[in-house]
Amino acid sequence: MAGRLQGAPRVLKGWQAAEETSVRTAWMMVAGGLGLATSVQAQATRDVQYDLSFPDAAHHRAQIVATWRGVPAGPLRVEMARSSPGRYALHEFGKNVFAVTAQDGAGRPLPLTRTDPYGWSVAGHDGTVVIRYTLFGNRGDGTYVQIDTRHAHLNPPAALMWANGFDAAPVRVRIVSPEPGWTIATQLPPVAKQSNTFSASDLQYLMDSPIEVARQDIREWPVGEGKQRYTIRLAVHHDGTAAEVDRLAAQVQQLIPQHRKLFGEWPRFDHGSYTFLADYTPQISGDGMEHRNSTVVTTPTPLDGTNAVQLSTISHEFFHAWNVERLRPRELEPFDFTRANATPSLWFAEGFTNYYGPLMLRRAGLTDIDGWARTTAATLNTVLFSPARRNGGPQEMSLRAPFADAATSIDPVAPDVYLSYYPYGQIVALALDLSIRQRFPKRTLDDVMRYLWQTYGKTERPYAPDDLRRGLATVTGDATFADAFFAASVTGSALPNFVPLLAQAGLVLRPAAPRHGYIGAGAVTETPAGVALSAAPVSGSPLNGAGLDAGDRIVAIDGAPIADAAGWNAALALLRPGATVTIRFARTGIEQQRSLRALADPRLEIVRVETIGGKLSARQRAFRDQWLNG
Repeated sequence: MAGRLQGAPRVLKGWQAAEETSVRTAWMMVAGGLGLATSVQAQATRDVQYDLSFPDAAHHRAQIVATWRGVPAGPLRVEMARSSPGRYALHEFGKNVFAVTAQDGAGRPLPLTRTDPYGWSVAGHDGTVVIRYTLFGNRGDGTYVQIDTRHAHLNPPAALMWANGFDAAPVRVRIVSPEPGWTIATQLPPVAKQSNTFSASDLQYLMDSPIEVARQDIREWPVGEGKQRYTIRLAVHHDGTAAEVDRLAAQVQQLIPQHRKLFGEWPRFDHGSYTFLADYTPQISGDGMEHRNSTVVTTPTPLDGTNAVQLSTISHEFFHAWNVERLRPRELEPFDFTRANATPSLWFAEGFTNYYGPLMLRRAGLTDIDGWARTTAATLNTVLFSPARRNGGPQEMSLRAPFADAATSIDPVAPDVYLSYYPYGQIVALALDLSIRQRFPKRTLDDVMRYLWQTYGKTERPYAPDDLRRGLATVTGDATFADAFFAASVTGSALPNFVPLLAQAGLVLRPAAPRHGYIGAGAVTETPAGVALSAAPVSGSPLNGAGLDAGDRIVAIDGAPIADAAGWNAALALLRPGATVTIRFARTGIEQQRSLRALADPRLEIVRVETIGGKLSARQRAFRDQWLNG
């Protein structure tokens, strides 16, 4: 797209030495068609520098100076990103930038022209353009910026302007820490002898490199074999003790070899390290965001020794070091910061990662089988009872990501429209793994992942959707099976019968509460006016058939007033299958009454056969050990 940054594919970013800049530039001129530099020599003279300081951190503000040198004659277009690597919707980061000024290399003021919301045009320069601006940021997660008196949590697309024509130019970032004793954690390599200055080979790598500036507890340890040796770094910003960080580090050291075991090798971590940027403070928002050689993991939940919340996110995001960061959908290469980046393969990129994250924890011995079964059953219920599954398979839901990935519309969206590709893909992965193990005793989904890694991930050759189907056919040796599975459960929305699939491991799928009555809604919201349904009742449920909807205020059940959520939950607990229930509710101020018949609760659970009086056979034990115990 002419005049818009797209950048070099990841196979050409990050790990290259600086002297490869001209090679990248030449490749982009031929393959990108972006109208950038007119010669390799002209591009090679360009460089970019960012200076970040935080004189008003108490009010969530940063001062940023961006300098572009080697600017060719004519206006320079600078702009803020509209999207961010790892996100699939528009976020309009320019909304938090103000007080923008420009000058040339001699310090003379330059006029700024703005004709759209996303950037500015700067003319009359002397080959150097210096832009100064103020950035506001007060959301700490994997997408945005949070600046306060505790830390500066920075996602570059949300913080740094970029310029057309400078995507292949080398970059330096200098950070003035707000407080003495604060450290800087990032995947960006430091500039020699400058503890607060970092470099990036190009803009794509810069934009993929989050930065945490804070008082942090840092733990490091080596991994690798032979010539492939790396440093794993855990940088934790938290309110706890050093001993709590030691415990978390020990758990991560126990966990991540399972990821390496599955793929057969570590990824090639650029610059020799991989960094977990962990924020566990009260003001942070829960999130995880993968990057090429680092990941952001955030939650307001403090470290507690068990660290279940933290480890779940860490396991998921570290799996992305293989799946997504290197084993990568073709539609995301190159990443375009000016639009939503969509791919029909998120069911695999995110959903299969959602499957393997908990599985790696189980195989590492950090969770037990019963805990794994509970969380898997909850996800299975989400997928099985979603009305959206009737209206699209995993590929279709992947393409709907720009409408749902932290980009909720103001107007209500029908529950029939969207089922997240995270749980959807997780259950597809469960179905595929167990189906492969059932039909091909010497093959598993692990084998498929290793094949795809060797073919597309290790080589960093982006895959197309059909490449995943062909990979399954290659590993199983059965193209008919692969074609049928994809037609039914990837492009289609059908799922297999999980009862015999789980039985192979001595796991029983059964109703969780068959003696409990069910009317199709659980969660309510307490409002000043009373208790209201938080979401639309489940499609096909008694409440749905009776015409109730999200937002309806529940007045009474069988004549008993409902004053709060506790009263609602108590009334539901008394329900029995087949019982007739009278519900009085109010909608737009008008009270109505309906009678309905409760069903048996259809929600399912997964339990070990030996916990319900059955016997685990030797064959089932062996299957379970290979699958869940690694």
